[in-house]
Order: sequence, then structure tokens, then C-alpha cells
Amino acid sequence: MDTESFGQSVVQYFKDLFSGGWPAALDTFLAAFVTLVACLMIKKLILRGLDRGLDRGHLDQSFHGFIRSGTNILLWAVITIIVAERVGINAMSLLALLSIAGLAISLSVQNTLSNLAGGLAILASHPFKVGDYVVIGSNAGYIREIGLVYTKMTTLDNRRIVVPNRIVADAEVINYTAEPIRRVDLIVSAAYDIPAETVKKTLQEVMRSHEKVLSDPAPFARLTNHGESALEYAARAWCRTPDYWDVYHDLLEQIKEAFDRDGISIPFPQMEVSIKKD
Repeated sequence: MDTESFGQSVVQYFKDLFSGGWPAALDTFLAAFVTLVACLMIKKLILRGLDRGLDRGHLDQSFHGFIRSGTNILLWAVITIIVAERVGINAMSLLALLSIAGLAISLSVQNTLSNLAGGLAILASHPFKVGDYVVIGSNAGYIREIGLVYTKMTTLDNRRIVVPNRIVADAEVINYTAEPIRRVDLIVSAAYDIPAETVKKTLQEVMRSHEKVLSDPAPFARLTNHGESALEYAARAWCRTPDYWDVYHDLLEQIKEAFDRDGISIPFPQMEVSIKKD
């Protein structure tokens, strides 16, 4: 059925509706209104039950937003058909019109459809889940919600970032919390006149004494570069991913204290200036 014939059927419907007078028409609209209210209440209960089921289930939280949004759209479609039937509108005619309108709308909202496809790609590839700390392009933060169209992130300074799913699907994603353990990498400097073995021993003692540093893989300390003013050492320690920042900052502070205790100086860049007199 095309839009013209549907419009004619709607006009004929209202003629038939009011042919019986205002009381009959009001009764029909009142019945439709009551049906709408009842449907909305049932919809609310269904969504509430769905939320409880998702919270209690073992399904990854990343899927919750998709399932809820899809269910909400489906329920609205069912409510529209039920109310239309209640007022006497042919549901099949309504569906035909909606199909035509949907095609026209889809051509004008290609970006939205691309975002929807991107969202499905995210769920299929599963590069991250809600709660992960990730870098997506130039954006970094914790994943708060994976929706049908957008992915929402919260930065460390509590800013909300909303990224279209088509961008997320095409971007390079770095997930810092996907693995259970993570390595802390530090580069520290020491004076040239300090024996390398002394520096490495001190670094190893600091890392091994930290309660959150794992013994397997073992901490690593080696000379890594001859700098202009100092020798540079790489200190690497593994820890549980949630402990990363605690270990990172603790080691920085404790290495400085250990260097002061063991007489290991940390030189700073120096420049010699010679003045020649004519």
C-alpha cells in the first residue's frame, strides 16, 4: 500500500468514526487511551524485570545497553500496533507506511546506521567491556556504557566523552585492563662514578620488597643507556593490573629514598662555560 492510498483510508476511517456522533468517537478514543496507559505500564514492568534479570545473570555488562535498547524499541512497535488496532486502524496498512517511512529515514540517517553497525561490530569483536580503561584514538578513559549508537567514556579527571560507534569500530583501541597483570616500566638515572652493580642491586631490593610486586615474572633491572650526564637504568616490575598506579608511584618514591640511603647520586645536566680573554 502506498502513502496516497493509506491517507485515503485514514480519511475514510475518521469519516466512519464520526458518523456515529461524538459520543461513539469519544468512547473509541477513551478506550484507546486506556489501552495505551495499560501498555505503557506493562512495558515499564517488562523493562524493570529485564534489568533485574540482566543484573542477576552472567551476561557481560557490555551487552546490557544493547539488549535493553533493542527491547525498548520492539515494545514501542508492539504498543503502536495494539493502539492502532484498538482505534480501528488497519495495522497492516500502518506497517506498510512505516516501512516506506523507514526507508526514507534510513537514507537520511546513514551515520546513525553506521554507528549501529559499529556497535554490533564492537560486541562481536569485544575489544573492551564496561569498566575497562582504554585509549580510543585520542580519547582515554573508563568505559561506562556501550550503547546502540554511542560508547560513553569517563576520563580520569571525570569528564564524559561520547564517541560514535563507527569511530570506535575503525579506531585503534588500547585496552590497559584487559589482562590480569601489567608491567611497570621505569627509567632512572645514576652518576657515572657509581658502579652499575650497586645501582642494579638497589633497584632489585626496592622492587622485591614491595608487597604488590609479583615474584613471577621476576623484577628486572639493567643498564640501558649511556646518557650525556648520567647512566640510565631500566627497572621493570610486574603487578596485578588494579595495582598498577600504586606500584608505579610507590617505586618512584622508594627508589629515590633508596638512592639517598645508599649514596647513589642522580646528576642533572651540566654545562661548562669557558671565557677567553683577548
